[in-house]
Amino acid sequence: MNTIILFTTLFVLMALGMPVAISLGLSSLLTILLVGQDSLASMTIKIFETSEHYTLMSIPFFVLAGALMSTGGVAKRMVNFAIAAVGHLRGGLAIAGVLACTLFAAVSGSSPATVVAVGSIVIAGMVRSGYPKEFGAGVICNAGTLGILIPPSIVMVVYAAVTEVSVGRMFMAGVVPGLLLAFMLAFAVWWRAGKLTLTKTERAGAAEVWKTFRESVWGLMLLVIIMGGIYGGIFTPTEAAAVSAVYAVFVAVVVYRDISVKKLPEVFLEAGKTTVMLMFIIANALLFAHVLTTERIPQTIAEHILAAGMQPWMFLLVVNIILLVAGNFMEPTGIILILAPIFFPIATQLGIDPIHLGIIMVVNMEIGMITPPVGLNLFVTSGITGMSLVQVTRAALPWLSILLLFLLLVTYIPQISLLLPQLMFD
Repeated sequence: MNTIILFTTLFVLMALGMPVAISLGLSSLLTILLVGQDSLASMTIKIFETSEHYTLMSIPFFVLAGALMSTGGVAKRMVNFAIAAVGHLRGGLAIAGVLACTLFAAVSGSSPATVVAVGSIVIAGMVRSGYPKEFGAGVICNAGTLGILIPPSIVMVVYAAVTEVSVGRMFMAGVVPGLLLAFMLAFAVWWRAGKLTLTKTERAGAAEVWKTFRESVWGLMLLVIIMGGIYGGIFTPTEAAAVSAVYAVFVAVVVYRDISVKKLPEVFLEAGKTTVMLMFIIANALLFAHVLTTERIPQTIAEHILAAGMQPWMFLLVVNIILLVAGNFMEPTGIILILAPIFFPIATQLGIDPIHLGIIMVVNMEIGMITPPVGLNLFVTSGITGMSLVQVTRAALPWLSILLLFLLLVTYIPQISLLLPQLMFD
């Protein structure tokens, strides 16, 4: 009965158009008032306790670092380096777009930000070089999803906070899958370009490649600082986030001088708005997770699944189906916060590694970014290209098969996600 009331209330409120955060909090409150064992006082304490989670402190800093890197000319320098490195290949400009998305994903932590920063430069250049606009839009819309898979990723931080797994392990687990997906997309671009008549960019000399790399290295160093600092034992992931924010200010204002000191308050304000939105959702979602745990809902579901004899591969198939459907209607943070507390105990009972489960959820969130009606990357790509949402969707969907194949690989070959964490921590 408690489960029925909780989820019925949640879905009814969301169907009425209420924001996800308020739906989560209100459904939790109503469940406690009607059938729960907790008091309102304990609920209030729980909201403050969960909001003070040490891991969550990294989110404002990662958001700020991403905002500074997106606002400045970091993306342009990375695009120039990518074109110099691979622009001479068949479909070189599109492959350079994938490479640029891979590099920028490592400093932004956001999928839409990656699409905006890289797409606004690369797609226009591809069109000028004779590439069909739909081709460029589809490639960048899909490659932009790397923003939440390649560390540092805000979605991974949220998953780690909800399930209490290591942020460092999650970050390391995203490296190999991120590089694999980038390679798969680049190969698909190369193969598809063979069917089109496209002009090739002249091969850049070693001096040009070195020059563009040197210009972009300040931005790329952000990844080295974050990952090297965490795995070198210099600081925790939360401290790494704070260091990355300070470094991003230094690079944007002092080194590249793309952002003036007068413009900094504007960037801080935008980062603050994003942070407040995320933290409001997280606070309500952690309350929702608290109600789930108190009422033993995930444990009950896990007991029924084990009693029914469901195998791990069957459970992961069900997880993927649920996440793919949810990704059509909700944004990634909301899905992680609602479903991770349910899937996590069941996966643990079935012997599925929580880090592996986390990467599976993140990849599903990537696919949700490019599927209508709420795919954020579709809206962003539409905005920077001037194409209608229907046109962008048609352009992006052919590349979706690459992400679905990648999802199958990540789901049923756990070592893709677990290889580096096991080498580094075990």
